[in-house]
Amino acid sequence: MRLLITASALALAVLPVAVFARPIGPEDQLKEQMVGDPQIAPDGSAVAYTVTTYDTAADQMASHIWLAPWDGAAPRQLTGRAGESESGAKFSPDGKTLGFLSSRADKDKQGETRLWLLPMNGGEAKPLDGIAGSVDDFAFSPDGKYLALIVSDKQPDLGKDSNGDEIPAPIVVDRYHFKVDDIGILDNRRQRLFLYDLAAGTMKRMTDGDYDEYLPAWSPDSTKVAFASKRAPDPDRTYNSDIFIAAVAMPGAAPFRLTTYEGADVPQDAGAYPAWSPDGKQIAYIRNGDPKLIYYAANTVAVIPSTGGEPRLLTKDLDRNTYFSPVWTPDGKAIRFVLEDDGKQVLASVSPNGGAVSRLAEGEFVVASPTIAKNGHTALLQSSPRKPFEVYAFDAGKLRPLSHQNDDWLKEIDFGQLTFNAWKGPDGTEVHGFILTPPASAPGVAAGQKLKTILHPHGGPAAQYDWSFDMWQNVFAGAGFVVLTPNPRGSTGRGTAYANALNAAWGGVDVPEDLALVDLAVSKGISDPDRLVVGGWSYGGMATNYLIASDTRFKAAMAGASIGNVFAGYGTDQYVLDYDTELGVPWKNLDVWIKNSYPFLHADRIKTPTLYMVGGADVNVPTLASEQMYQALKTQGIDSELVIYPDQYHHFTRPSYVVDRMKRWLAWYDKYLK
Repeated sequence: MRLLITASALALAVLPVAVFARPIGPEDQLKEQMVGDPQIAPDGSAVAYTVTTYDTAADQMASHIWLAPWDGAAPRQLTGRAGESESGAKFSPDGKTLGFLSSRADKDKQGETRLWLLPMNGGEAKPLDGIAGSVDDFAFSPDGKYLALIVSDKQPDLGKDSNGDEIPAPIVVDRYHFKVDDIGILDNRRQRLFLYDLAAGTMKRMTDGDYDEYLPAWSPDSTKVAFASKRAPDPDRTYNSDIFIAAVAMPGAAPFRLTTYEGADVPQDAGAYPAWSPDGKQIAYIRNGDPKLIYYAANTVAVIPSTGGEPRLLTKDLDRNTYFSPVWTPDGKAIRFVLEDDGKQVLASVSPNGGAVSRLAEGEFVVASPTIAKNGHTALLQSSPRKPFEVYAFDAGKLRPLSHQNDDWLKEIDFGQLTFNAWKGPDGTEVHGFILTPPASAPGVAAGQKLKTILHPHGGPAAQYDWSFDMWQNVFAGAGFVVLTPNPRGSTGRGTAYANALNAAWGGVDVPEDLALVDLAVSKGISDPDRLVVGGWSYGGMATNYLIASDTRFKAAMAGASIGNVFAGYGTDQYVLDYDTELGVPWKNLDVWIKNSYPFLHADRIKTPTLYMVGGADVNVPTLASEQMYQALKTQGIDSELVIYPDQYHHFTRPSYVVDRMKRWLAWYDKYLK
């Protein structure tokens, strides 16, 4: 047979293959490249950042360091050994060296995080020697002679067993707060501030006392290091972290206490470093609100003289949270920071003398982690509903992308439509939140049809849904769900009073305001009232328990890493100080604890088939809390299931479990919506 090749056939052969947009599915979770921690070079020529991905072959997460040129040229990967991770990149003051943290295998330092130095003009990274303990953080001195190190005490050495493995030391607990997620049980080892001499290769402690020290920041003249610490008789029993200053010339001396506020100045979990002004005369920082209101109180940008004195609270009147490390412009005339406001995160600026706050970059997106160079070049992270965080330049008043880690994958995706909505709760309070409708390519979606709907309460509870990319929401929408994401009272972004309405009243004002969004979606003809489900993680899982104990309209529920009997949390999770502050101790405030435990104590009100999922190593909301709720429903004959993922903390890191969790979540709903 003779093969005939026509001109038209040749033309078809060279046409590009069409890529048809598709909805996001559970496996897409492993395709997202999570960009974070931008650090701009001193001369503003490039930005180093981390990219965290799922290594499916090794079934673990990995983080590596990339470099994006300021001029928009293609980024390049700087680190990336198989089976290893690197993070925390920072430039030396001359820009010739990049330091980073990694626990790369080393026979003498097995399991410890070490500080590595990578020459930017080429060559292999090398670890710093002469450091006893695991390095948690570091900062180059402006003159390039020293490093400020935060180093954790070494584990006691009990020798090795017959297999050559180190014998783990017994854990001795005698402290008030003794659990933290991703770590587990806390002992009395501390994170301490050290001075490392780069020329001599030696280190010595900069302070005295037996306290945790963190977030080091050098003065411009390289003579002092500001840091945060809780230097109280019992640091575990207070929120009062202050800024201290240690002098290079006085190693081992008691540091100078700069701030005296009874709450948290530079709270450790916020990761917001104190920032010296260019002339060294002032320090800007993020200060928490009223400690009696814990996480419900809005924090503020503050400035204090570096020699001591009264701080100026620059954003207090805004009554909105400020996040990330504040950064000074090179001329010292302004401080840039991230402002949270009603579903947004805005790049903002304020004079160190106070006055009006300017909004520099604002829209249907969020920004995070600003960093600024000596020439004024500013880089940050930006995310929008259809794009995960990437590195952007803030250039001539506009945002310009520098990294493109997710561009290729996103070209395949058909997204739904996200809208911002306002509605009234039962008592007349105006509530805001989002409705995500599924893309046309999602299964079961037809024009004019009422759709199955998930109410997806957020974690926290002191947090908010915003205009950022949210993988879970997109997976739900990709499965054909309308996704309702409310910001009821208890959420941030609307001020302290709005958030504090949930204080010691979990499942109180938020439940009816969540349900009011469901009513709104039904009244608009978007949601099918006969195909409603609910589910969330952390406080979102707790809210799910409160919702199904209050209302029976949902066909199925998924409560992830949740609790329904708050009594079960006391002493078993990481929130003992928060419990004592918000609810009071159980033996003195029994009525408050009973009120907040109604999903378990009134489990007979629950009629909804519920799936409980949790990490087996979770210390944030331990497995026993899910076990109790599962048992309560199972005892009553309600269809329920409990899934425990071994060795996972509150946030899962094993790729196979990340996908399995979402598949089970969707399958549970599918079972009851068919």
